[in-house]
Amino acid sequence: MPVRVLINALHARSGGGVTYLRNLLPRLGADPDLEVHLCLHENQAAAFPEPAKGVRLHSVRFRDGFVRRLIWEQTALPLLARRIGAEVTFSPANFGPLLAPAPVVLLRNAVAVGESERRLSKCLYWITLGAMTRVSLLRCRRAVAVSEYARDALTRRLPPRVAGRVEVIHHGVDPLFSPPPPGQEREDFVLAVSDLYIQKNLHRLLDALAILRPEFPRIRLRIAGGAPDAEYARDLRRTVAERELGDHVRFLGHVAVPALADLYRRCALFVFPSLVETFGNPLAEAMASGAPIVSSDTAAMPEVLGEAALFFDPRDTGAMAERIAAALGDADLRRRLGARALDRAAHFSWDETARRTARVILSCAVTA
Repeated sequence: MPVRVLINALHARSGGGVTYLRNLLPRLGADPDLEVHLCLHENQAAAFPEPAKGVRLHSVRFRDGFVRRLIWEQTALPLLARRIGAEVTFSPANFGPLLAPAPVVLLRNAVAVGESERRLSKCLYWITLGAMTRVSLLRCRRAVAVSEYARDALTRRLPPRVAGRVEVIHHGVDPLFSPPPPGQEREDFVLAVSDLYIQKNLHRLLDALAILRPEFPRIRLRIAGGAPDAEYARDLRRTVAERELGDHVRFLGHVAVPALADLYRRCALFVFPSLVETFGNPLAEAMASGAPIVSSDTAAMPEVLGEAALFFDPRDTGAMAERIAAALGDADLRRRLGARALDRAAHFSWDETARRTARVILSCAVTA
């Protein structure tokens, strides 16, 4: 008999969380050893317009918001899990319902992001996330971490037995992300891909662009990503105006996957200035597209990129500008970086991610 697993997707709202589930759900749904059930709030319908084949959807309704969602998850979701006879509850969100059957969590959010925040409401959010992550790790049967960095950072100061329950399983990359066809030349724009959050460090990237403009007067930056943090998005646009970068910067907003893949194939350079990442899906996408990459040297970035990038200290705007200038000024270096990126991309496969994640889920049912 297949193992019945309830996937708690209530926290998959944008960015990496949605990318992860969109790629994992069809693969888990096709696994004959699993019977997959998915719990979504009704307001997530746009992110998940159709349930994957083999996945049974449970759409729930309650007045949403972080605190209300947390309460509903800890009280009503365990009842749902028991009503459908779930043997394992998988929460791809750092934490999950503590009283649900055989809980498994996915460590994908770095709580160190809170160190970049000064706004009280955001600080309280990250403090709550950190506390719930620790409690869930102590309670869960197993955990999956998207990188060694995520495992080490989120199990620090917890008993050694906790880290022993965590398996590192990297994300994969969609086959739609591929290199340019032979003969297609890359264009002259720089690309950054991320939703507009303060930890993405885009304000320093704009400052670096201002430094670069005298040497590269035609430099262009395109930023692909939604603006869930409206206040930070306004700050970025204000910086563009203050630095007189209006002719050099375009905010593209959310970009659908086919158009995003095209941007990766056409950009001269991909820049990833983030302060904290547990994996960084855009890194895998850029590598699979053969894009030359210049990246922050902190958190999981060196683990994911290996030798496929030029690195800089993300808090040093001058160093960031220097690395971007080195790549923009040397076509041979960009070609070498692109070739290394393609080689490195072969390490990341959603099929392998799903296979190993399914084995973790099955192991929890066997030992329950």
